Amino acid sequence: MHFVRFLYCFLLFNVGVVHSQTPADSTQQESQLPSKESIVDVNADYGSNPILEYNDSYYILSRINENIGLPPTKFNYRTPQATLEEFVQACRDEQFEDAAYALNLNRMPSNLTIEDAAVLAEKLYFVMNQRVNIEWGSISDRPDGQIDIQTATNKAIAGSPRRSVYFGELDLEGRDATLRLQRVKYKDFGAFWLISADTVENIEELYRIYGPRQLELLIPEWARFGVLGLPGWKILGTLLLIGLSFLIGKLGSYIVRRLCRKSRFAWLKVVGKNLATPSGFAIAVLFFYITLNSLISFSGPFASWLYSLLLITVISSITWLIMKFIDSFMIYIAENRIGDTNPEENSEARQMLTYVSVARRVVTFVVIIIGITVIISQFRSLEKLGISLLASAGVLTVVLGIAAQSTLGNIIAGIQIALTSPAKIGDTVIINDDWGYVEDIRFTYMVVRTWDQRRLVIPLKHVISNIFENWSMTNPHQVRPIIVHADYRIDVQKVREKYESLLRNHDLWDGEHEPVIQVVEAGEDTIEMRALCSGKDASTTWDLHCELREQLVAFIADLEDGLYLTKTRVELKND
Repeated sequence: MHFVRFLYCFLLFNVGVVHSQTPADSTQQESQLPSKESIVDVNADYGSNPILEYNDSYYILSRINENIGLPPTKFNYRTPQATLEEFVQACRDEQFEDAAYALNLNRMPSNLTIEDAAVLAEKLYFVMNQRVNIEWGSISDRPDGQIDIQTATNKAIAGSPRRSVYFGELDLEGRDATLRLQRVKYKDFGAFWLISADTVENIEELYRIYGPRQLELLIPEWARFGVLGLPGWKILGTLLLIGLSFLIGKLGSYIVRRLCRKSRFAWLKVVGKNLATPSGFAIAVLFFYITLNSLISFSGPFASWLYSLLLITVISSITWLIMKFIDSFMIYIAENRIGDTNPEENSEARQMLTYVSVARRVVTFVVIIIGITVIISQFRSLEKLGISLLASAGVLTVVLGIAAQSTLGNIIAGIQIALTSPAKIGDTVIINDDWGYVEDIRFTYMVVRTWDQRRLVIPLKHVISNIFENWSMTNPHQVRPIIVHADYRIDVQKVREKYESLLRNHDLWDGEHEPVIQVVEAGEDTIEMRALCSGKDASTTWDLHCELREQLVAFIADLEDGLYLTKTRVELKND
């Protein structure tokens, strides 16, 4: 309440300064808005139900607006669009008594006067002008309420007349308040259109929720000068709120950072560094949205877009904050609660890192979907569009399904990889004839770092659907062959003894497999010997077998001055 008084005094000061420098212009002044107090006496007498027998084309009534009388003939109420246009135009001209004739007052008390009806019209217009985006193209301009449908042959399509036409919808404390026009028939008069009795009955409640704010009712008549088609005090108030929201956001960001820094929980200290900015932004946006809705109300064609944009911003900021928290928390777990994933034998740590990596992205995706769903649920037109797309098997739905098939397939493949573990972060794999390490498993693809520091980006569907080698899947221990060619005359036993000595004295040998040399092939000129060596993991075994090959080749080359190196023999015959 103190804040409201402060803001009121500040605005009056600015308004007074600006007004003292601006010539008075009656065309820019707004009339005093009606109070939010209801003019409808719930204890008054109400008439009986006026609806008579059923008719497809209109409502047959036994009475119509007895308290103010039938609409004058100067008003065109023949079509739903004409009635709504007459109502809006009369309200724009501030002829609210004329606008009241477009209302069906049959569900109002019998003692309602034309002045009371004018107030109801003004209240309804205020709510419509602020919150309802009327789609004039969807409102029929035919007496029977039908919409003209254009065809290739320009022939009319027969349809059924309508006696009720929708032109807007608002949330009324958890239920939908539909704004409608209805076609009525009274005695021998021709049928005409009025704003429905149900809509009129909801005016007071709608005005209580969407009517002018407390500050707006306190602004005096002289302060309602216009700036760029808007009341100047609203522009000044909005600019003040923007500045105040910025400061509160900065303060909120500072407090969050400070509290997290002093927390006794280590994870909160780390996560808090990344939460300060989104927290401050969410606090600023939420404060601006709540305060603006509490103090200032905008009207006009852009008002519905303004409030929609603000609501989207609020939901997006909260979604961003949740996403940032989840992302930071997952990163903290990966960096501080999971053991060293560099040793290949630490399979449990690498498995946990894979779970965290996939879960981090899946949860982020779910949060985004929930945020979009919440945004759509706040807008009637978008909600109905989403429902119609899901419920129909139209071309657009099929196209969207085909377009999203690859992405959804990769997302599901990521979940499958996390559950079945064909590859984990840190695994040594051979995929597409490239040897490398699984560096990361992203939302829709896997990153493999090759031995020459290249990065292979592989769609997860490809990983699931194709064969690849995983050298770390169950045990990182590996055996590699060393192939050496030599002359037929070589003493294989000498080579075997030398290899055994080399392997047993090498630091990279894990001792799992005994030194073995076998002659596996005999060619025309040489024999092929295969030596086997083992190491704790693929990288170690690779280095081991390269060094042993080098030493074996050097041994054979030095053996009897290279006598047993591979040779090509040519037999010469004299004719």
